[in-house]
Amino acid sequence: MRQLIEKKAQMLHDIRAFFYERGVLEVETPALSQAGNTDPSIESFQVDALGKQRYLHTSPEYPMKRMLVAGSGDIYQICKVWRAGELGYRHNPEFTMLEWYRLGFTYHQLMQEVETLLLSVLPLIQSTSRFVSYQQLFLEVLGIDPHIASYSELQLCMDSAQIDVVGELDSDAILDLLMTHCIEPSFAENSLTFVYDYPATQKALAELSDDELPVAQRFEVYLGTKEGAVELGNGYQELTDAQENVEVLHSDLEKRKARGMADIPVDNHFLSAMQQGLPKCAGVAIGLDRLLMCQLNKKNLQEIISFAWTVA
Repeated sequence: MRQLIEKKAQMLHDIRAFFYERGVLEVETPALSQAGNTDPSIESFQVDALGKQRYLHTSPEYPMKRMLVAGSGDIYQICKVWRAGELGYRHNPEFTMLEWYRLGFTYHQLMQEVETLLLSVLPLIQSTSRFVSYQQLFLEVLGIDPHIASYSELQLCMDSAQIDVVGELDSDAILDLLMTHCIEPSFAENSLTFVYDYPATQKALAELSDDELPVAQRFEVYLGTKEGAVELGNGYQELTDAQENVEVLHSDLEKRKARGMADIPVDNHFLSAMQQGLPKCAGVAIGLDRLLMCQLNKKNLQEIISFAWTVA
């Protein structure tokens, strides 16, 4: 226990020093809010607080963007976040997240900064990282272009990989399975892999490129291990158009309704701030528990959390 506490304390110290050197301010935002996360792939915890329904945040994204609109400049936050239904050897419903935003950065510039931070925190990994597009990975490993492949081609690819599923999946769900089952295992051990330019249908709150065939200007970063790739972070060229932000959140609600999921209040404070104008920026979120797990060469997240879900 003592060693674990010391290692985590040192990691947090190093991260704070990293941002201090770069003039990025540490901020705090509420853990409870009037609105939850509308993303159909993420479920918020609900809390009855003073007779009102509140939601534990799954990310500090919305209030941090409100700060950016208000003129905060470059900011970061280290905080606890909560996601219902996420429990396993690499998931805990309560975990520690690092999230930061850089004004004027492109997502490619942010990838470079993420690499610098991770190499400083994970000194045993190789200094040579791979930066590769989502499209190139699918072409290399599976011989298909994920941006134009038909549904039947994706199904055939899934069948060839002997991935068994129950029920019907949409194209994005199949792409996710092909990524986790076929592509992630190909990532080099002890090395970082940055995957960027995802299908437009997976853009979430990321900007789309101006290409003839637009792609989502976002990235994910993985560390290759003997047990398989560990996803460490997810970054975006942040969507600044106010109306598009509204459309994304309401589209999420429609998807939730179609899947029979609980209705979630939209964060109108966030949308109101977007109307005032979010400055051009790039942002990223990194799971610090997974980062510590990789630093200590552990296989199970429960080994490095002081009080894991089952004993909290």
